[in-house]
Amino acid sequence: MNRRNFFEKAIPAGFALGTVATSCVPKTQLQYPDKHFHINRGYHQIPKLRLSMDRIVKETVGLRPFRASGPRLDVEQLGNKTIIHNYGHGGSGWSLSWGTGNITRNKVLATNEKKIALLGCGTVGIATARLLQESGCEVTIYTKDVPPNITSNLATGTWSPASRVCDVKVAKPEFKAIWEEATRFSFRRFQFLLGMNDIACWAEEYSVFNETPAYIPGAGGEDFEIEGLLPERVRLGAKEHPFKAGYVTRRSNMMFNIPTYLRHHLTDFMMFGGKVKIHEIKKLEDIDALPEKIVVNCMGLGAKPVFNDTELTPVSGQLSCLIPQSDINYKLYTQGANFISRKDGIYIGSNGIVGNWDTTPSKEQTEKTVGILEKLMREMKG
Repeated sequence: MNRRNFFEKAIPAGFALGTVATSCVPKTQLQYPDKHFHINRGYHQIPKLRLSMDRIVKETVGLRPFRASGPRLDVEQLGNKTIIHNYGHGGSGWSLSWGTGNITRNKVLATNEKKIALLGCGTVGIATARLLQESGCEVTIYTKDVPPNITSNLATGTWSPASRVCDVKVAKPEFKAIWEEATRFSFRRFQFLLGMNDIACWAEEYSVFNETPAYIPGAGGEDFEIEGLLPERVRLGAKEHPFKAGYVTRRSNMMFNIPTYLRHHLTDFMMFGGKVKIHEIKKLEDIDALPEKIVVNCMGLGAKPVFNDTELTPVSGQLSCLIPQSDINYKLYTQGANFISRKDGIYIGSNGIVGNWDTTPSKEQTEKTVGILEKLMREMKG
């Protein structure tokens, strides 16, 4: 028998043998391998977070610059200087940076001046500086410090344009329209960063509670929302998730890898001719001494003593950083704790203390949040 005839007869026979062999296997053995547990059970694949205090490599406390009436975006005259304010974003600074930067840019362009001094080198300042450059302005940033030694470096890095952006009981009715304009502009701008070395990316976001969480309006919540901007939040049935919880939702959201993001935009700023000068502004006389006539104020909390802004107050938030875990690429929040996965670590947090200037991390706070998440992961099915 030649080789061709042998294979023509052998292959059908092999199929027959394989069919018989499979049919003889007990049904209890016809299961997917363990690594496909979530697929086999109908769950979305949600890997467990490895948690222990010895995996915490960093603890930080960041101060959000909160104003009950919302970010300050007005124009002020100081002698022969025109000062255009852009600060006080609460927990929404990262998300609104391009939008309020665009509002600020339009006010700068109305002056017809091209040489601009910009105060502050956080995410709001850098975004505003880049937008001004795109409109042909020569921008010099005056700052006390640069990334990573800035408050913006201590944020979580997630799309949250309404997070502590104002207190709706205090903000003027027209603020919502300003917020929506800034939010829409920022959202479009962030789309340009997708696919660029994970500077910005989409990820799944889960909320896990025993029962439907109660919403309390005010300075700590997100009182504004634009329907259709993000995919709808979906409530998952008991067979669609592995958590031991009665109320679980999922939606897609944007996240920012903060160190890469800040370095990318600051490098672009320098590449397009921008200048950064380490020069701390402590009083109005320091601003008056600058050579530029137009000054954009993106100082965040630093604006409080300089401009005597009694409304501006810090809201402290502690983050505890876990060693990165390659299979964790989602965000989760539950009662008393939350975490977000970034390239530089997995950041755990939850607290927000209004009026607190202390940036000393609390070990007890870390132990509390780690304990809550440990229990949640331990009770996960699979």
